[in-house]
Amino acid sequence: MQARARVRSRLSVAGPLPQKISAAPFLKWAGGKSQLLKTFAPHFPQKFERYFEPFVGGGAVFFALAEREGNNFHATISDCNEELINCYSTVRDRVEDLVEALKKHRNDKHHFYRVRACDVSRMTAAERAARLIYLNKTCFNGLYRVNRSGQFNVPFGKYKNPRIIDETNLLNVSAVLQRTKILCCSFETILSQTSAGDFVYLDPPYQPISPTANFTSYTSASFGMPDQERLARFVNELDKRGCYVMVSNSDNESIEKLYPQFKIARVTATRAINCKGNRRGRVNELLITNY
Repeated sequence: MQARARVRSRLSVAGPLPQKISAAPFLKWAGGKSQLLKTFAPHFPQKFERYFEPFVGGGAVFFALAEREGNNFHATISDCNEELINCYSTVRDRVEDLVEALKKHRNDKHHFYRVRACDVSRMTAAERAARLIYLNKTCFNGLYRVNRSGQFNVPFGKYKNPRIIDETNLLNVSAVLQRTKILCCSFETILSQTSAGDFVYLDPPYQPISPTANFTSYTSASFGMPDQERLARFVNELDKRGCYVMVSNSDNESIEKLYPQFKIARVTATRAINCKGNRRGRVNELLITNY
């Protein structure tokens, strides 16, 4: 009940939202951009109309720009991952129910596997969102990975004291999302919604830099080179519309060749996915822009 009162107090006050709200990603996400925000900052357009992020993932860039722009920020975030989009929508629309649902979870191996095996079709939206956050905070490396049947299959992570509920941040995220359109769709779907002056940031599943580095299983469908080529055509269409476009991808020659007319910078990130610690480390990524 206390959570519900705090949410109503924060979100139902008449008038505009506070000029700036500091909210951070509430999910861990492979390839998340939190570590690169300072590097990215000089590459963001100084001014733009609306913001679009079709591969939203953990949303680090979205939250950073939301804080920078304040009340001027109008965004559409989307992804083809149904569980992820349900989670964002629930944080926006039913955050009090989500907080209550999260309180039912604990950092226990047996509980983890029971929750992982649950049939999400029998759950409410808040229960599904709480399940995703719980699994994300307690699974191995915080990965989101599914098999070909679309079933989450990451093992228990054995963390000593994971923070399953960050109520303050969830409330802040909910406030930021109040003016955000949230869609479950493929990246091409947003093309008709964009116009000149909009900023579109694309952070797709990366093209592997080696045969053993293939991790694109955010959904039951893979994202291979034909999809990267589709994405490049999509970027060209956005460019023709007069949108500001920024794309992140792996430092891969085949990716670089897809964007010959755009500016390409190399930034350095920390690789953290490999299960062998000695194979993690610093790696170059491409930052592709048309401005």
